[in-house]
Amino acid sequence: TTFQDGGEEVEDGAVYNVTLKKVQIQQAANKGARWLGGEGDQLPPEHTVRQYETSKIRAIKAGTLEKLVENLLTAFGDADFSYISIFLATYRAFASPRAVLELLLDRFGNMETSSHGQVANLNSLESEMVLRAEIASVLRAWLDQCSEDFREPPDYMCLLKLLDYLKNNMPNSDMESRVQNLLKQFQNQEVEAVDGFCSTSSSDLVDGEELEISNPEEFSSFQDHVVAEQLTYMDVMLFRRVVPYHCLGSIWSQRDKKENKNLAPTVRATITQFNAVTKCVISTILGTRELKIQQRAKIIEKWIHIAHECRILKNFSSLRAIISALQSNSIYRLKTTWMCVSKDILVMYEELSEIFSDHDNYLTSRELLMKEATSKFANLDSSEKENQKKSQKRLQLQKNRGVMQGTVPYLGTFLTDLIMLDTALQDYVEGGLINFEKRRREFEVIAQIKLLQSSCNSYCLIPDQKFIQWFRRQRHLTEEESYKLSREAEAAADTNILSPKSQKSMVKRISTLFLGTDVFTPPKEQPPKSSPVGGSSGESTDSASVSSCEFNHSETEDVCVTPVSSPEDPLKKVQLRPLHAAGRPKTLAQGSYSDKGSGSSKGSIFDPGLGSDSGSIPTRESVSVPSSALKVLPVYNQQSGGSCIIRVSMDGLHASVYKSILITNQDRIPDVTQRALLKHNLEPDSVEDYELVQVISEDKELVFPRDANVFYGMNSHVNFDFILRKKA
Repeated sequence: TTFQDGGEEVEDGAVYNVTLKKVQIQQAANKGARWLGGEGDQLPPEHTVRQYETSKIRAIKAGTLEKLVENLLTAFGDADFSYISIFLATYRAFASPRAVLELLLDRFGNMETSSHGQVANLNSLESEMVLRAEIASVLRAWLDQCSEDFREPPDYMCLLKLLDYLKNNMPNSDMESRVQNLLKQFQNQEVEAVDGFCSTSSSDLVDGEELEISNPEEFSSFQDHVVAEQLTYMDVMLFRRVVPYHCLGSIWSQRDKKENKNLAPTVRATITQFNAVTKCVISTILGTRELKIQQRAKIIEKWIHIAHECRILKNFSSLRAIISALQSNSIYRLKTTWMCVSKDILVMYEELSEIFSDHDNYLTSRELLMKEATSKFANLDSSEKENQKKSQKRLQLQKNRGVMQGTVPYLGTFLTDLIMLDTALQDYVEGGLINFEKRRREFEVIAQIKLLQSSCNSYCLIPDQKFIQWFRRQRHLTEEESYKLSREAEAAADTNILSPKSQKSMVKRISTLFLGTDVFTPPKEQPPKSSPVGGSSGESTDSASVSSCEFNHSETEDVCVTPVSSPEDPLKKVQLRPLHAAGRPKTLAQGSYSDKGSGSSKGSIFDPGLGSDSGSIPTRESVSVPSSALKVLPVYNQQSGGSCIIRVSMDGLHASVYKSILITNQDRIPDVTQRALLKHNLEPDSVEDYELVQVISEDKELVFPRDANVFYGMNSHVNFDFILRKKA
């Protein structure tokens, strides 16, 4: 089979990409060979005759909503077999279920007024049956793949409209029975709250229970593999419930608006769980002041073992949450405690941390996820022989039991990729047509989420109510509390427990492990500044991606762990600190659970060129994206093809609360300022009142003149981090 580009076809309200597909349909012996009794598949090429068939594949590239809906009925005829799935997975970015259903049923489903191209003149029963069959096929796929689209309590207008159509046009059909059952199911259910078992709010506790700081003895009583299995159980339950379209950049990036506080609840639930695990790790290590150094080190070792068990279970979400907590500022700065952690476990910790290295847009974690997405077991390797033996022993035990594992991904990676796509590609093209090529790119990411959700059905985990209740009861420390306790623990440490010589050797070993150098540079010990953002709940304003914990948060989703230093800083891979409503990390993280704190952890499993960001629809339509930028999407911290992505935060808010903005070599200060204000949900009319500043270092910044070209005027040798500041 060979393919050839057939160019474009333009119709009224639609543009199609055409591909010519040449397929060999027959190979037979030529006349002379047939006379000799030869068979085509047993003869050399010169004695055979091949017959080919060329077919045309039309894939819609852009169109009006009406044309996109009409294409649902003609896609199979055009050999665009994936179109229906792509449309259903992404249409919420540009239309509502009601608008699509009305077009499908009222315009194309009405036998008298239908203008469907293939059956424009419905003079025969056969033509009518063809159209009904096409509509039934689309409706069946819609119910199979996206039944949640019809959950609209309390009226269920779309479901009732669909039921009315089926009664009139397909009475007593299986489809009618199915819709009736779905309506009853929705009506009998309360509005689905996202998983109560993993919530850490006091309202979920049994009467009489109170939040408490973890008792080290109680925590130690849980076996490492039990903790990992229970965390995986909770993660699996939440990840399987994620509605894929909630992850779309155009939807997720709108979560900070007041009217959207309930937007994408299934994604928010996974963020809440991720942050709960991170806070639990920090609380168990720092919550008890009376702990001795060795006891605190043992708790750190236990969490590293639990992280390793999560790796065996292929739970990359809790694995990353634990590693992020151990890399947070309040834990990382416990130098004396880390000195008491055994060498083998430090090596294990280093190897687990390397999985989430931000090198080359998190290439290691992406490759590992692609490799293990549908494998039955984890593929473990360790440079430490003892660790390798333990890992193989645990894996062998699983194999002997015949227990297969699914894969729980770090959702932030997908959020980051989708927000990056949303930022880099326009929603509409020339003529106001919906850019469906953008939706095809987004579907590549959505398809991976669906595949991993399917793999989670392989898990066979039983909830342990004792652990789940313990996990619920944990009182989480604020960033200020954890930092204060960290300083107290370090100050109380007996620095004489190690001789100066051994202490120096230990410091060198830790610095080599963490930094890859022989110079140990601890984080600055300045208490984090409180910088509440957003509404009364103090949620972060633009944390919307996933990398360490940079999801967008609200209320309980107010903790994100992100690297504290710049991409070039060797401390970046270990200095991650939690984001709270009360305090945010010093710098941005490249891909984390937040569109604010990290922009949004993006970088797709398939598009390694993506960085992190939080895209927003209204600002991109005025951006002209060069064709070269569409071939290689613009990324953060790199100018390519006349475009790049910068991160803009508002003066007075923490740098982790930022918005990612696509700029080109044509953009000047007023354009960029206006888009930044829109993304931060501020009035764009006040452009004259602001100045744009690039952060060069802690004590240096670049202030742009009024009409400067941002692309050419910026310093491309430092992070592309900007501040929008009100003029004095």
